[in-house]
Amino acid sequence: MQLRQTLPAGLAEAPKLALPQALEGIWQPRRYKVMHGGRGGGKSWSVAGVLLVMAAQKPLRILCAREVQKSIAQSVHQLLKDQIVRLGLQAFYEVLETEIRGINGSLFLFSGLQTHTVDSIKSFEGCDIVWVEEAHGVSKKSWDVLIPTIRKENSEIWLTLNPDMETDETYQRFIATPSPDTWVRQINWRDNPWFPQVLIEERLKAKRSMLKEDYEHIWEGRARRVSAGAIYRLEMEAIYEDDRVRDVPYDPTLPVHTVWDLGWNDAMTITMVQRGPQDVRIIDYIEDSHRTLDWYVEKLEKRPYRWGTDFLPHDGKTRNYQTGKSTEDLLRDLGRSDVQCQPVASSIEEGIKQVRMLFPKCYFDQRKTARLLECLKRYQRQVHSKTNEPMGPLHDQYSHGADGFRYVALWVPHMRGPKKPKPEPTWRDRLIKSSRNNKGSAQAA
Repeated sequence: MQLRQTLPAGLAEAPKLALPQALEGIWQPRRYKVMHGGRGGGKSWSVAGVLLVMAAQKPLRILCAREVQKSIAQSVHQLLKDQIVRLGLQAFYEVLETEIRGINGSLFLFSGLQTHTVDSIKSFEGCDIVWVEEAHGVSKKSWDVLIPTIRKENSEIWLTLNPDMETDETYQRFIATPSPDTWVRQINWRDNPWFPQVLIEERLKAKRSMLKEDYEHIWEGRARRVSAGAIYRLEMEAIYEDDRVRDVPYDPTLPVHTVWDLGWNDAMTITMVQRGPQDVRIIDYIEDSHRTLDWYVEKLEKRPYRWGTDFLPHDGKTRNYQTGKSTEDLLRDLGRSDVQCQPVASSIEEGIKQVRMLFPKCYFDQRKTARLLECLKRYQRQVHSKTNEPMGPLHDQYSHGADGFRYVALWVPHMRGPKKPKPEPTWRDRLIKSSRNNKGSAQAA
């Protein structure tokens, strides 16, 4: 593999910085520079070296950020410190406990993004470069706060990441659909000429022993379609492999049943289901919070569906102490005449088993149920902090959709499917009917 001595001019004693050829474009100005890939590609090591060389060439203010940074130990502070020694720049940089300073005025700062608001992040407005490490975990909210803040002329935002989920905000924004001012490079172990022997052996061991999806994610940098720890990981992989996430049109010959998971501060979810002769079709989905019941009913009534039954969990019978009415009562008052409630609360683990049995029959509309699919792909268990043992499902932003689908599995046996055609009468049936008619005529005479 050919190496390039990519050294900007202007240093009195230029450090020797050799980069993988895949990163030779890193010196060219771009608003966004995105380097992604699997383990052992050398992304972070290379970026640390380039930034130190650039900041030694001219005064730069560089923010090194990540989504969560509870201490300086969670930052790239140590990596930069190691690279300073490796490049022989100890006389140029002063490494302090929470920042790194160059004798020309360059400054490296370190911060987590999650804790910042529009106001608190203003101190970083003058940054020339922001390096976001482990950028796969940065939320939409953090990007929406950070990007408009970095507004200095010719400022840049650099990202290094091993992609996690293909639906993550960072992956969709910067890799799947990058803007024209984005330089994107994938760099993996095969692009790193310094890939050590110990990692060569680890990679080969992983290729022999791991699931194909896990190996490709960890070592080849491929984004996951389903979370590694998802409760329904195998089932969700199967529905994609079997092409059961697709356009699922509404069938006017079948009633559309709704299955509710009630919530106010937590999300309210409504899953719309049609039960076919041999399948279960998940055709639509609503999820929101802090909305009144009439708002959800209005959303439902705007859809051009022939409604079946509204299925509620057991708390649909709970009466409000102020109004004296339950959700079941209110839905009927709002014109939803066919409403059923679970008599008692159902077991979560039993519901999970029912979902596993239901999955092979399910088809999901890829557009209208996208949020539900995301919840099912990310539905995970809590892990005990000491024993590392899995416990009950994690209560988070994805659990409400998954809870709603658990109710779907429990209610499907009670859903009306297509009407069965009346069987053609046999010759014996016709003979009996004829004799009855003749008998009736004789009595009338």
